[in-house]
Amino acid sequence: MAIAYYTENVKLPPIKRRVISAWIKTVAGSYDKKTGEITYIFCSDEKILEINNQYLQHDYYTDIITFDYTEGSLLSGDLFISLDTVRTNAEKFKTSYMEELHRTIIHGILHLCGINDKGEGEREIMENNENIALSILPKEAYNNDKKG
Repeated sequence: MAIAYYTENVKLPPIKRRVISAWIKTVAGSYDKKTGEITYIFCSDEKILEINNQYLQHDYYTDIITFDYTEGSLLSGDLFISLDTVRTNAEKFKTSYMEELHRTIIHGILHLCGINDKGEGEREIMENNENIALSILPKEAYNNDKKG
């Protein structure tokens, strides 16, 4: 069981993969879940739009699309993240690129844990859960060197 990080036509963002993977496992555990096969695919706006059109019949850009393969308490899924939209959102919400990227990374995990954000009041619940998860992200995750 692993958390993997791939790219499609973009450069891998400067994330500390071991730190982020441990954080993801901690967050999942706080919902009584374990991580199974989780794959992050970092991509461009063009790729996320293509996926959104093909699989969800949506014709717009988004920061993340989560394909959920979870069985019981074992979280599994493919999570496509548009780095272009993450950058745009960071500017829009006046936050750092890395904070917005971490928020997007954990947003997908929260979806796998069963938290939704489309219904009435759900966006606030999701945002609250994102903030709780971000509050336990180790500070070393923001160190931009390329190790681990």
